[in-house]
Amino acid sequence: MALFAFSVAPMTGGESVSAAVAEAVRIVRESGLPNRTTAMFTEIEGDWDEVMPVIRAATDAVSAAGHRTSLVIKADIRPGAAPGQIDSKIARVEEHLAADDEQRGHS
Repeated sequence: MALFAFSVAPMTGGESVSAAVAEAVRIVRESGLPNRTTAMFTEIEGDWDEVMPVIRAATDAVSAAGHRTSLVIKADIRPGAAPGQIDSKIARVEEHLAADDEQRGHS
């Protein structure tokens, strides 16, 4: 099991890359793998062999919009981890923050 965060965009002369990025996000969502998109990255969870072809297809789609493509990938590879880490990692941080707030007397 692994979590991947990636950012892919065409390197074009224009300012907006949102149409090309939207196509990449569509490919990720259609994969059926757990995912979320933020302003900076798209996160996707699954086995290496499941995720990498999705990232490749998303990159290929974006590459069609320009002659150069920027791709950044970060991975948290967790052999034996249970599925659902895309949400549970955030939940664990929120639990720590809530406990810290409670100890400090914040509500």
